[in-house]
Amino acid sequence: MSAIFLGHSSLSVPSVCLGTMTFGEQNSESDAHAQMNYALAQGVNFIDTAEMYPVPARAETAGLTERFVGTWLKRQSRDRIVLATKATGPGRTLSWIREGRLNFSRENLRQALDGSLRRLQTDYVDLYQLHWPDRNVPMFGSRHFDPEQERETVPWQETLTAVADFIKSGRIRHWGLSNETPWGVMTALRLADALGLPRPVSVQNAYSLLNRTWENGLAEIGFREHISLLAYSPLGFGALSGKYLDDPASPGRMNLFAGFGLRYGKPNTAPAVAAYAALARQHGLTPTQLALGFVYGRRCVGSTIIGATTMAQLQENLAAREVRLSPDILAGIERIDLRFTNPAP
Repeated sequence: MSAIFLGHSSLSVPSVCLGTMTFGEQNSESDAHAQMNYALAQGVNFIDTAEMYPVPARAETAGLTERFVGTWLKRQSRDRIVLATKATGPGRTLSWIREGRLNFSRENLRQALDGSLRRLQTDYVDLYQLHWPDRNVPMFGSRHFDPEQERETVPWQETLTAVADFIKSGRIRHWGLSNETPWGVMTALRLADALGLPRPVSVQNAYSLLNRTWENGLAEIGFREHISLLAYSPLGFGALSGKYLDDPASPGRMNLFAGFGLRYGKPNTAPAVAAYAALARQHGLTPTQLALGFVYGRRCVGSTIIGATTMAQLQENLAAREVRLSPDILAGIERIDLRFTNPAP
């Protein structure tokens, strides 16, 4: 499998990363271990998790994902695995995580990292990410910036200095952003350079046929500043697999859990999915192969984060690495994108 270096760093990762947010909710510990074993056997040694996982976030399951990864990790050669996790940010009601103290102060980040390392049963993580910004920004399906939602935030300098100290102590190797905006990425880069602190090496943002917002602004930043995109939700929460077209009552995440309609329940999502599915079948592909083949093949993507609830899904997602989209298919994608531009940002 091809590999890249994140940013200007020495951290080499494969072009595919295994996402884990279903571990502890839809997947048992044995399921989780089986998925990680299979992924590793296929050359995917990059595992992404988070302090707040599984999703949907609930007090009853909080931390289970990292615990499941930890019980697997202790049986592996640690230096063989590239492990990424994320610190939960403020602005959401998650009182069971660090008693609700979620902004990115030095002390809160220290507690977050301590907890993750304990659950993961390791003394360092390769990539530590800020799950979403400390400040007020539109996220997870919200479309517009609203100044009325402004809140007190931790100064960037305190956050960057704390992260730099974690790197100096060896508890993290590199750091990254997630769910970030062009302003946030450039501010982090500018301050890191001005203060002589480590730059973020990656940004983990949603990117799929349903959400190509990275291409407007962030793609240029990624290229010019050497920041790697870690593309999550390449199947749009499973919508791009076409399963909800074939069976609207399919027992997938959109039907099992409330609250995900804000991003993937917008009016143009279903017709866009139907158009992409028709294009795929016209060219002898499954909708999943088309959707993943598109993201896998994009120059702006560093590594694509895939997730699955069944082994069959994981196998199909990894096998889609071999898909090469023809110029005719890519032209068809662009025609659909002009009709249904970013229906699920």
